[in-house]
Amino acid sequence: MNELLDRLIKEANLDAKQAQKAIETIAAFVKEKFPMLGGAVDQVFSAGNKEDQGV
Repeated sequence: MNELLDRLIKEANLDAKQAQKAIETIAAFVKEKFPMLGGAVDQVFSAGNKEDQGV
């Protein structure tokens, strides 16, 4: 997830807080429109968070 955050910061000229909110918004949208992908979306984004925490 850090790579996506970095890209949003660099390529979309967002600050870190804006980039994080964008990711959360996109994840919520995908889960709403494609409920069958909800678990996969959660796994992808929680995997990034675990790496950040050193887990």
